[in-house]
This record gives sequence, structure tokens and C-alpha cells, in this order.
Amino acid sequence: MNLTLCNYLFLKLNLKDKPVRKFWKILRYLLWSLLAIVIIGSAVVYFTKKSKSKSNMELLGEEAPTLIYSGVSYRDLNKNGKMDIYENPNASIDERVNDLVSQMNLTEKAGSMYVSMIGTTPDGGPMETPVLTADPMTLLMSMMLPTNSEMIARKRMNSFNILASLDADKMAKYNNTVQKMAERTRLGIPITIASDPRHGIESNPGAGLFTPAFSQWPSSFGLAATRDTVLVREFGDIARQEYNAVGIRLALHPMADLATEPRWGRANGTFGEDAHLSAIMTKAYVLGFQGDSLDQNSVACMTKHFSGGGPQKDGEDAHFPYGKDQVYPGDNFDYHIIPFTEGAFEANTAQIMPYYGIPVGQTSEEVAFAFNKDIIQGLLRDSLNFQGVVCTDWMIISKSGMGEARAWGLENLSPKLRIKKTLDAGCDQFGGESNPELIVELVNEGLLDESRLDISVKRIMKDKFRLGLFDNPYVDEQKATQITGQKAFRDKGKIAQAKSMVLLKNDGILPLKEGTKVYVEGMLTPEDFASKGTLVKNPKDAEVIIKRIGTPYDERNDYFLESFFHQGRLYYSDEEKKGIFDLISQKPSIVVANLERPAILTEIAASSSALLAEFGTSDEVLVQVLFGEAKPEGKLPFELPSTWEAVQNQKEDVPYDSKDPLYPFGHGLGY
Repeated sequence: MNLTLCNYLFLKLNLKDKPVRKFWKILRYLLWSLLAIVIIGSAVVYFTKKSKSKSNMELLGEEAPTLIYSGVSYRDLNKNGKMDIYENPNASIDERVNDLVSQMNLTEKAGSMYVSMIGTTPDGGPMETPVLTADPMTLLMSMMLPTNSEMIARKRMNSFNILASLDADKMAKYNNTVQKMAERTRLGIPITIASDPRHGIESNPGAGLFTPAFSQWPSSFGLAATRDTVLVREFGDIARQEYNAVGIRLALHPMADLATEPRWGRANGTFGEDAHLSAIMTKAYVLGFQGDSLDQNSVACMTKHFSGGGPQKDGEDAHFPYGKDQVYPGDNFDYHIIPFTEGAFEANTAQIMPYYGIPVGQTSEEVAFAFNKDIIQGLLRDSLNFQGVVCTDWMIISKSGMGEARAWGLENLSPKLRIKKTLDAGCDQFGGESNPELIVELVNEGLLDESRLDISVKRIMKDKFRLGLFDNPYVDEQKATQITGQKAFRDKGKIAQAKSMVLLKNDGILPLKEGTKVYVEGMLTPEDFASKGTLVKNPKDAEVIIKRIGTPYDERNDYFLESFFHQGRLYYSDEEKKGIFDLISQKPSIVVANLERPAILTEIAASSSALLAEFGTSDEVLVQVLFGEAKPEGKLPFELPSTWEAVQNQKEDVPYDSKDPLYPFGHGLGY
């Protein structure tokens, strides 16, 4: 209830009922008091952060001049007037890394071992104070996250995960601003900006970020449905160019996990449930982003989640306490490693991220992957000889405004000892955390040797050097808008969208004839259908009904992020089915299902004239496919189960094992 309404009711009741009048008077005073508290509290937070920001900025020194020594131009990052080895663009990367790390103090080493979320203002500035905005995510970040200056100037952190989806020039501006801030630190170590996927339709702060400035492509499910590794590598190359244009140099993807458990809420980030298909897709994806070798033109890939995060018990996600167990009832642990050994490692992925879950019954102790020495040091490092950066998934160490730490198996251990356990296991970097002071304490208390930090810091710095960040971390803000989202990129994305669509059923109704009277429902831009058909407003006037539906799920809101991860049921509720069948029973109908997970479409398939699966296809492209201008060429990257009972009886770690699937893995018709 707003204050104006409160005042109105108070006046209306003023002369009639004294007790009621007194109640509304008290309520009005309470509301005004609450508003005053909010205003005063916000002011305190604002000015406190502003004061701290000023104090942090005072820790920074001068900008790094560009000097010339023996005909070689270099950035004097430590501002000492001479060319240090790490500043010399002609020195070998190993020489530069060793020189830099030898000059770093304990605080600088500890800060480098973190990659965390960082706030961006709507105009592309560093988030230093709370931002008053109608966007809840921006408001939340401005209130909860440490300021840019605190993390860069005080904590000496230099790797960050950006969550904002701004215009390209504003994202480029942000990169340049924080790079200039980093340049003014003692050694001028540049920032590595990282990001979750940005080229799909998903908008999920825990998995994918819809970014209109970039070209739009189908999800990883859709890429896998094309079976086209050349197209997937081309996607990676286009995404690389768009990332580079705005300063994003580290992709927190791809997901090489297998969707062998159809209920899993993160299945749509994978390439499906077949290990060998996932392997060739993962390889092509990484090669597109990184190239044949990591260099100044690359975007480094942090492939996840080793050693395969798909077989979640009952499909419950490990972001949450009830989903912490990864199980292998089919004794199929090794199958989930194939996308890494035959995919990510074949493409020389720069970095690896383990998942949150506990690999139940697979190792000598029941602790989550990042804490698990058998997994990280024993399997990944020693057996598979991976020498790159291993970064934990986000927020496994300490409690935050987003909830308890996801320290599964080590819930009773202190954050400081969790850090030690992670480093002992063989990890290098901590995701979603900003507590390097705990590493400093571990070293000062004799619980951790500084030489152990050197191993990880050298790996982290090596990637920065290979990406050319020490030589030039800046981007052209004007060119950013010319490169990102250019027509050629968007057109290629539309081709991929069309090619990824899977025609599951067709009773001869497709392709539609131009001019067909269509009634459409569930579209974002229904007017697109008027370009090929005759769009009618009433189903009774249509020759064909076209209905787009989503994937069913259980709505949950007990934990932060839970509403973003669609988990649980794969069957449509009675209410959902009524909304679908009441419409499609009226005329010959085409149902288009957006599949985030393998939905149970048995009844819908039986009642429709045609059924298609899509994985992020715009209405514009859908029209082209339905009217035959483009053809659906996709093949299912997973099987579609026929019943909920079959889903419940299949094994979490085994691919395509549900009884009597409606459509098998690889199914896809054409016309």
C-alpha cells in the first residue's frame, strides 16, 4: 500500500470511526517512519561506499607510460623507467612470467588467485556506489558486491566476471576504465574480464546472459542438433570477435557435461547426452574461441565442469544443498570424461572448472570436486597431464548475500581451511570469492607455503601474457559497435537457428503454403507471421494453428538462483495441458516446443499435425522454417522420454536409457 492511498483512506474514515481512524493514523506514521529509515539507510550506505571508494583510489599510483628501449616500445607497468623482463614484448612468455612473479608480493599473489563478479553502472562506469535503477539485478549488484576500487586497488584482484548486458560501446568503455585502474597498481597487472555465455536467449545470472548487442545463436543443445562442427567452430570464431571487441577475454564455457540425467536444470548448457557428440562439439567450440593456439587474438576457454557435472541424483542441481550428490548407478564415471579427453583437451582448452557436486563412491573421500585431490591432482593433473589453470565454480568458500557457501562435504570447515583444502587438491583460482586476505593469513600462519601460490599464479599470469593483455588490454570503443552484432554475424546465427530445429513429426502439413491463414500463440513477435502467411486473430478463422510452448518445470524459490534453474518435472500439468489442448484441438495444429530439457511430449505429439523442437529460434526464423524458406535439419541431441515413470527409472549416469522413448537420440525428419 502506498502513502497516497493510506492518506486517502485516513481522510475517508476520519469522521466516521474513531478506532479505525486511530489505526490508520498509526499505520501512516509507521509507513512514513519506514520510508525515512530506508532513505537514511540508503544514504548511509551510499556515503560509506563513496568514502571507501575515495580511500581505495588513493592507493593507486600513476598511469604507466609507454617508453622505447633499443627501438622496442613497451609499457612501463611498474613505473621504474626501465624495461623489466615482464614488460619486454620480445621476451619469452616463461621469462616474462617468472620475472613478474618474482616481483609480486604476497598480497598481489593472493589477489591474482580470484575471479569474482564485478559491478558495472548502466553507462559503462565502475560501480563504486549504490545505483538507483528499476533493474533489480543492477540494484542488487550495487548493494551487495564490493566496489571495483576495493577489489582492484585494495585487494589486488585482477580477474573478474561481468554480469551486465550493455551496449557494445559501453561494455568497451568499462573494459578501458578498469584496465586504466589496474594500470595504476604497483605492477600494472592487467584485468582479465570473463563472462558466461551471451549468444543465446537465456537470461540467467548463474548460467547465461542475454546480450542484445551480440549476434543470437541457438543454445548448446541446438548447436549439437546441427551435427555441424564447421558451423560450431564458426560460431566460436564470431563469438570470439564480439567478445574481443568489448574486452571479454575469458569464456566461462563451454559445458562439456553430459545430459544423461534429463531432469537436470543445467542440461540445456550441454551438447546433449552422447559423449562422442559432445566431444566433437566441445573441440570445435574451443577451437573457434581460442584458435589453434592461445594468442592475442584469442578468447581463452574455461571448459566445465570436470569430471562431468551431469549425473545429478534425481536431476537436482548442485548449486543447492539438496543436489550435492552426483551418482553413478550405471558405473559410468569414465563415460563422462570423454568430452574432455577427446574434446576440450584435444583443442588445448586454456582452463578447466570443476562442478559443485560430490562424486559419490568414486574417490577416497566424499567431498566436492574442487576439494577432491583424487579428481584434481590425481586424475586431471597427473593422469591426464592438464597443466593449465583450474578455477573453482562460484562461491564454494564463504557465505555471501547469495546464500551459504557450496562447500559440499566440508560444510563444517572454516572458509580459511576450505581454501587450503582447495589448493592442496590442485586448484589455482577461486570463483565468485573476494577474500584473498585469507590466503595471506594461511601463509603468515605457516599453514601454506608461498611457493605453492607461485605455481598457481604463474599459470594465471601465463594466460594473461598469451592473450596479450600485458602489451595492450584496451579496446576501441567506436569499433566495438561496428563489430558486435553486425549483419553478417546475425545472419549466420539465424542460419544456425534454422538448421538446429528438429522436425519430430509431420503429417504432411509442412511446409506451409504462402498465404495460409494462421493463428499463432506463444510468440514474442507474432507479426512476423504476416510476412509469409495471413495472420488471423481468432482460431476459428485459421486454416492452421501454430502454438509455441516451453519446457515444464517445478517452480522453486527457497534459494537465491533457484528460480533461474528450471528443475523437476518434465511432464505438463493438467492446467498447462488444458491451455495447449483447448487450442490445438480446434484446427490442424503445429506445436513448436522450446526444449531446455527433454520434455515429455507424448500426448502433444499425438494431438498435433506437426511437432518441432527448437533450442533458441526467433519467430522470424521460425516463420522461414514453417513456410519452407529454410529447412529444419536438426537431429535430437538426446532422447525424448515417453512417460514420467520412464524418467524416474532411468539411471542418472547412463545415456539414452529410458524405456520406450517417444523419439530416440538422433531422431529428426526433413522436408
